[in-house]
Amino acid sequence: MKSIGLLYVNGSLPAFENFGKLPTHLLKENGMIKGQKAYEVLDGLILPGGSIIESQSISREVETVIKKMDSQGKFILGMCSGFQVLAKKTDIGRKSPCPVERDGLGILDVTFHPLIGTDRVESEVVDESFLTKGMVGQTITGFHCHTYGDIRGNAPPIFFSKVQRINYTDNPRMILSGVRNDEGNVIGTMVHASLDENPSLGDNILKFIDANQKDILKIYEDNKALVKKMKREVGIGLDIYSHYRLSTDKPTPTWLMIAGTGSDSGKTFITTGIVGALRKKGYKVGVLKVGPDIRDLVPSLYLNKDKMGKYSSIQIGGLGWKSLEEIIANVNGHKYDLILVEGVMSIFTGILNKKTPFSAAEIAKAGKIPVLLVTGCNKGGIETAAIDLASHTDMMQKIGIKVQGAILNKVYDEKIAETALTYLKNTTQLEWLGKVPKVQLAARGGTPEVEIKLEDFCYKATETVEKHLDLNKIIKMGETPKFTGYSSYKEIKNDFIDN
Repeated sequence: MKSIGLLYVNGSLPAFENFGKLPTHLLKENGMIKGQKAYEVLDGLILPGGSIIESQSISREVETVIKKMDSQGKFILGMCSGFQVLAKKTDIGRKSPCPVERDGLGILDVTFHPLIGTDRVESEVVDESFLTKGMVGQTITGFHCHTYGDIRGNAPPIFFSKVQRINYTDNPRMILSGVRNDEGNVIGTMVHASLDENPSLGDNILKFIDANQKDILKIYEDNKALVKKMKREVGIGLDIYSHYRLSTDKPTPTWLMIAGTGSDSGKTFITTGIVGALRKKGYKVGVLKVGPDIRDLVPSLYLNKDKMGKYSSIQIGGLGWKSLEEIIANVNGHKYDLILVEGVMSIFTGILNKKTPFSAAEIAKAGKIPVLLVTGCNKGGIETAAIDLASHTDMMQKIGIKVQGAILNKVYDEKIAETALTYLKNTTQLEWLGKVPKVQLAARGGTPEVEIKLEDFCYKATETVEKHLDLNKIIKMGETPKFTGYSSYKEIKNDFIDN
């Protein structure tokens, strides 16, 4: 029977998309499948996205498998970070004055350089390969989710994507998003969900491996079992396993927004930690992002083994994927115990922009989504952080946003923090307040947009939340959302002046 491998190592995102429901076996760092060398068993291999390059997860055994399968003429498909594995090298030093390069395997003659992209895209097929046979001139759909998307080199192009924004700026253009090797059996692409949204690509893979109807049915059957097994594990390599235990008393999932008083407050770290900690307990937690930068959801999805969907990004000011009204209508039909909505920058950033909605505050108010507010103590100190929380809470309550609690994050002095929490309790009258210490991460970066080892970031986030926050109270903070419409710019402006 036919067998298609899916790379399953630290930093990989094997459930970020469904990959056309084609993978039947997991390729782990030992390079073996059921006691045999993987290249003797597999008919093809898919390398998913993630932080594989940053995590330096390609063992010698896996490298041997990939190179051997290439020499055998078997298909290899690399997505995003999996593409980088197949390339010559990647400069991951986006915030470094000098290149910070990580070597790939050099199978595809390209190098990668910093270029942020998070658009839903349409991509034009420009050349033949095992994946695109008979499709030249056609358009496929999917999404970009990358920090290092500037592809340079001599490999034959197969995809060009039409993007609207790069590096946080409107700049409509066509960019290279996929290449092949000279033989056409190895492909790298930046177009996530391409196999899921474009069945012709999956059909071409099945034809390339000479799968008959019996083979195809067996592939889909094996894929179901594989996904079920894979989703039992929380993250990869953390040795944590859990079964889902959905609540039975919730006809629709409750929502809770994790918002901040500014950038670098720790929203992503706290969101990731809550997801990991609840997932360990068996809860099914969905995640959404206000605005277009879906990269912030990657750590949560890594732990949760959940895919990035068309409804993962909430539009503000025309930026993002789907409107809040559409998302509430769509997501409420899914089985989750809780949905966490990660805010963007400060919850008030953009609220006085004439485009509405343009802030996380407007999303929270329009959807009647309660908020857990986070602030970091690393910039202005604990005292300033406490005042920020108090003033943000006061304004949110005045304009009709329900604040369920507040967290002092990146605390460096317990005694000062306790005094600050007493001040917050007396000032805000909030029933729940928490504090989280400053955490040291092994990777250079502390956020998904910088070099990061997903397994380290996610483990530390989960461990920190479990130790320092009350999960039982947090899961009860969520409420069922209801879209009530947006206030006009004039109404928002008057609210600010009056308050």
